[in-house]
Amino acid sequence: MCGIVGYIGNTKASPILIDGLLKLEYRGYDSAGIATIEGPHIKCLKHKGRVKELQNIPEINSLEGHIGIAHTRWATHGKPSSINAHPHLDESKNFAVVHNGIIENYSQIKDFLTNAGYHFLSQTDTEVIPNLIHYYYYKEDENDNLRFVKAVNKAVSDLKGSYAIEVIFSFEPDKIIVARKDSPLVIGIKDDEKFVASDIPAILDYTNNIYILNDGDLVQVTKKSVTFYDIDLNVVKRTPEIITWDAKSADKNGYEDFMLKEIYEQPTAIRETIGTRLVKDAKCNFDDISIPKEYLSKVSRIYIVACGTAMHAGLAVKPILERLTSIPVEVDISSEFRYRKPLIDKNTLIICISQSGETADTIAALKNAKQIGSKTIAISNVIGSSITREADYTIYTHAGPEIAVASTKAYTCQITVLSLLAIYFAEVLGIENEEILSALKNEILELPSKVSITLENTDLIKEFAKRIYKEKDIFFLGRGTDFAVAKEASLKLKEISYIHSDAYQSGELKHGPIALIEDDVTVVGIITDRRLLDKSVSNLQEVITRGAKTLLVTNQNVDKDVFPNIINIPKVHPLLSPILSIIPLQLLAYYVSKEKGLDVDKPRNLAKSVTVE
Repeated sequence: MCGIVGYIGNTKASPILIDGLLKLEYRGYDSAGIATIEGPHIKCLKHKGRVKELQNIPEINSLEGHIGIAHTRWATHGKPSSINAHPHLDESKNFAVVHNGIIENYSQIKDFLTNAGYHFLSQTDTEVIPNLIHYYYYKEDENDNLRFVKAVNKAVSDLKGSYAIEVIFSFEPDKIIVARKDSPLVIGIKDDEKFVASDIPAILDYTNNIYILNDGDLVQVTKKSVTFYDIDLNVVKRTPEIITWDAKSADKNGYEDFMLKEIYEQPTAIRETIGTRLVKDAKCNFDDISIPKEYLSKVSRIYIVACGTAMHAGLAVKPILERLTSIPVEVDISSEFRYRKPLIDKNTLIICISQSGETADTIAALKNAKQIGSKTIAISNVIGSSITREADYTIYTHAGPEIAVASTKAYTCQITVLSLLAIYFAEVLGIENEEILSALKNEILELPSKVSITLENTDLIKEFAKRIYKEKDIFFLGRGTDFAVAKEASLKLKEISYIHSDAYQSGELKHGPIALIEDDVTVVGIITDRRLLDKSVSNLQEVITRGAKTLLVTNQNVDKDVFPNIINIPKVHPLLSPILSIIPLQLLAYYVSKEKGLDVDKPRNLAKSVTVE
């Protein structure tokens, strides 16, 4: 949520700031703003709506400053409006701040500042920050070279909650102060230019030499230097990282939307995720975590903790983890897990999944589990993200940048890497039949080519989307791993088409949901397990007899006279089938959304990275 950009250098800041905001649009937002230092003053321009509307403000062309900050806001405190948009200035209009996160104690701080004579314009929690910095600044020695830094440090020390902030000050126009706690922030360096952003794609066109900030970091950024401080303002040495993926990987490359591009990138993304972890006729290689048999043999339960699509990936891999390790696996929603006092201990292994690595509830759940004594594994797509720095072990997917809000390739890569982890655990424990492991490994190596085949079969999907895009309710049915896919397919449709949809286990139809089936209702079925074929077909026939039209995703032999709309996918082991069966349903959601004329990449009310509770 929220996009943050900053620049200091030798050229006009505004075009660079706007470019960065455009690259962060995928995060979700409702307003945008920019502030630059112009001579002795800060010039701030804000607008409710899209970045392009901010670009169209005539005054923006008059911004000449070489230092500035910018922001896209996703409303938390205060409705979407130009007044509530960032940046926010203090009462003297000398300090400007952009902020990602939530200040939980802003009411108390606002009362304190109001009693001290400060006045506020917005409904936001953020506006207390520049005024609090102003308050502390004028309590510092005016001859202290660190006066600005000290004021920001004291201000953030008073804040409870989460924040990534940038601050500029009209009286010190040669520096930006940045700080972070529980919200992502990076700094790019290139000669006498420095770039700040909440995500790497915003600045990757300019540099791949990146500092990734840790919680508690306070940083002074000038044209020539980046100085890190700890809470006591001791200078801390940090080393930047070289980001190896290039900016073009975040462009559309000729596709109409990022989501479509990312769906079609799945063969490559899965191949990269498999990488050297699995080669033919060899054991799974997870040397980057090296979990010993002594520990694994004592694990009494595995919890997979995640939100949304990542949680659905957990549901999809629960069967393979249990089958190969004989360890019970629970899949829990992060926001529920952290508040219900789960029965975990030092013999519980917690696997936390987050594409961005910045999902607030998942990070909090991981921290809680560590306090209790459980070992933790983070599954993330973003190197250096918050969750990877908190976990005992980290496993990266290698899906590449995922820009569209609705996750596609990250989901299939999460299932892929967790399936490999299940095999790795089985091999470490030595408890599974080698013949089964060998078969699964061979099938995983074939997944990229099978995904490519699946992506060739799109005509029926497009045609079916045209038939159903005006519908109000759609249902998804599946058994076993197919039910996990049904839940994810239902979520995808909801996210980008705004059609109400539900997913049910096929066997639960007669226990209530069948009451919803009436003439011409659409039901999407998924059948990939030969053992469940007859029962699943029987369940779908029950809805057909009640007037439903059906779409079936399958790799089994079914009667085409009964099911006229069949999307065939390649044969694959049922434990791995979610990686293939979801792909036609990702495309279905995409084409339904396109038929409705919606913004596929930026659906309403949603953000790519949910960095606040």
